[in-house]
Amino acid sequence: MTSTVLATPTSPEVEERIQAAVKSIWGFESLRPLQYQAIEAGLAQRDSLVVLPTGGGKSLCYQVPPLIAGQLDVVISPLIALMRDQVEGLRQNGYPAAAIHSNLTEEERQEVWRGLGENRFRLLFVSPERIVQPDFASYLQGQQVRAISIDEAHCISQWGHDFRPEYRQLASLRERFPGISMHAFTATATPRVRQDVIERLELSSPTVLVGTFDRPNLTYRVVPSVDVRAQALEAIRRHPGEAAIVYCISRKDTERMADYLASQGVDAAAYHAGLEAEERTRIQDSFSAESLDVVCATVAFGMGIDRSDVRCVLHAAMPKSIEHYQQESGRAGRDSLEAECVLFYSAGDAIRWEGLMQRSAASAELSPEVLAASSEQLNAMRSYCSIARCRHRMLSEHFGQAYPSEDCGACDVCLDEILAMPESTPIAQKILSCVYRMDQRWGVGAVVEVLRGAQSAQVRQRGHDELSTFGILSEVPAKSLTQLVYQLVDLGLLERHGVDYPVLRLAEASMPVLRGETEVRLVQPAVSVRKSKASAESWEGVDRELFEQLRTLRRGLAAERNVPAYVVFGDAVLRGMAAARPSSLDAMHRLSGVGEKKLADFGDQFLQAIAEYCREQGVAVDQPIPRPSVSAAKSTPKRAAKSSRGSGRRAEAMKMFATGASVEAVSQATGRAESTVWGYLAQWVTENPEESVAPWISQETRDQVLQAARDEGGGYLKPIFLALDSAVPYEQIRVALASADPTNES
Repeated sequence: MTSTVLATPTSPEVEERIQAAVKSIWGFESLRPLQYQAIEAGLAQRDSLVVLPTGGGKSLCYQVPPLIAGQLDVVISPLIALMRDQVEGLRQNGYPAAAIHSNLTEEERQEVWRGLGENRFRLLFVSPERIVQPDFASYLQGQQVRAISIDEAHCISQWGHDFRPEYRQLASLRERFPGISMHAFTATATPRVRQDVIERLELSSPTVLVGTFDRPNLTYRVVPSVDVRAQALEAIRRHPGEAAIVYCISRKDTERMADYLASQGVDAAAYHAGLEAEERTRIQDSFSAESLDVVCATVAFGMGIDRSDVRCVLHAAMPKSIEHYQQESGRAGRDSLEAECVLFYSAGDAIRWEGLMQRSAASAELSPEVLAASSEQLNAMRSYCSIARCRHRMLSEHFGQAYPSEDCGACDVCLDEILAMPESTPIAQKILSCVYRMDQRWGVGAVVEVLRGAQSAQVRQRGHDELSTFGILSEVPAKSLTQLVYQLVDLGLLERHGVDYPVLRLAEASMPVLRGETEVRLVQPAVSVRKSKASAESWEGVDRELFEQLRTLRRGLAAERNVPAYVVFGDAVLRGMAAARPSSLDAMHRLSGVGEKKLADFGDQFLQAIAEYCREQGVAVDQPIPRPSVSAAKSTPKRAAKSSRGSGRRAEAMKMFATGASVEAVSQATGRAESTVWGYLAQWVTENPEESVAPWISQETRDQVLQAARDEGGGYLKPIFLALDSAVPYEQIRVALASADPTNES
């Protein structure tokens, strides 16, 4: 068992710098659970292993320390698409980051080298293959790298669900980079995998932080697979115009699913490793840009996609482990807003995986130990699907964590959506009897044909049309009946024997059922689904029409900059805007997720769209800032209580402004970044309009700003900034505007 060792708390001054950086760059008022401890470990350069669920904020844990320290850290990332999106997102936030990979042009590559030589970057993303190359490793050694962070660290362990041999080579980093700290990050790791990662990376007395695996914003459903394509279409239509991923086992499955959805009017595309690289890139980019709604994919898709607003993840077949399912379903709702995860299950999926694993073992691709571990994982996944028990509880307990509630209110079991099949026991008796009368020598397909009374040549040739069970369930569709047969396999009433051509045989537990001594409960797909509490509360107070207009604006701004749409603002931020309807940059800045650079880059456009909408609809602006969603409220870190000191820092700054203290002096006295202090100053000037702004900006500058504001017809920062030939910083423009008296300025 790994032990959890917490990092030594940093000083209040460093804590304030962390809070200021998180607010300035990312626009967050507080940190999520365990983020603070992970950042502290990074700042103290103490090895760490951090396990946080997808959407739990792992990236922030390795992004903040080098920013505070003012040095370079290296992040090892498995996919080019993931590196590209993370770097682009960071740059949009004003964070100095870069990546080295094979898709860069020569000009881009040279720009990265120059930036490294000039110490302009705080994060450098590289692949595991590249960092172990001797020449590249030698170059990095000369760059005074402060720390190395390994994303998707579970890939190191052969006991993990996604073992990658190239990750195994990372064990050499300890020798190549002696004296620097190493930090492993992953979303899914059992205790066994965690211990293996620590040993393979030779982490020294690491801080081990394991977050809560539960994702309360996700609604989990396991639905009997009857007509999976039609069922997937029904689920996707519950999320019109929203992002969805449909996971399939094989390439052909993805293509068939995408073709079917497209034929039904859904904007869908297939994605798998067999596609040309350019086509895969095109699909990923279209999905990220919100010009493609649905991707039908194998597991090749997902790890490289950082889109935060996926509202629906479907599994057309059962994954081979709960670890896989946790990671893949976890790509839904990464912005902490509600999302739906539906797994269409048949016992045939497990049988299919068993065959694949046995064939791999026969060809010596799997060792006996790994095969046994894989079988154990498959059985756990099968139990999750076949047992009607709270899904949130089962997932939490699989990773060794207790679930705090008896009713999650966000899964098919707790929403009471699992429907019992009428006459379950008589139907089970008829199926079992048919298997018996067919001498227990035939497979599922043949049994279904007899039960439905199929008039095929094979049935007549075998004499099965003369059995008493022939046509006894003719009213049940073939797909539904096949699913019911597999349910009996899951219930242990039927067994399958053989690998290539398995046949059905009665299990010992079937005899009491046939004698009428034991009842059977079969299930069928629900006619309708219910909304979870998280889904209802996350839209509370949100003007949906305005939200959609802001999404359209976001899409256009992203296209202009050739970046993924979520990089501009995530859905959670847009919902906050559509609820609060801010009328000023200061009001917008108070929304969670609005950092200073994004406020400067995009704030004016969004304010204008909000103002126009409010005028047209006759609705009021500046509504109360919406409270956090259910999921966000549940995950509020205890450490966030320390952020209350921020109000004291703000009050201290206000007192100093009253004496005419400079921004630099206030920054040093309060420990706040100067960018944050300028924001305090704008607030102080607004609250004290009779005071002169001369200590901070000249009268000439103030007059120029106010004249430009009149010429441009409003108080939007960017037009004023451009009108003044970029000579006056945004901070000074904001203070000058705050000083204007609307009753006198004309």
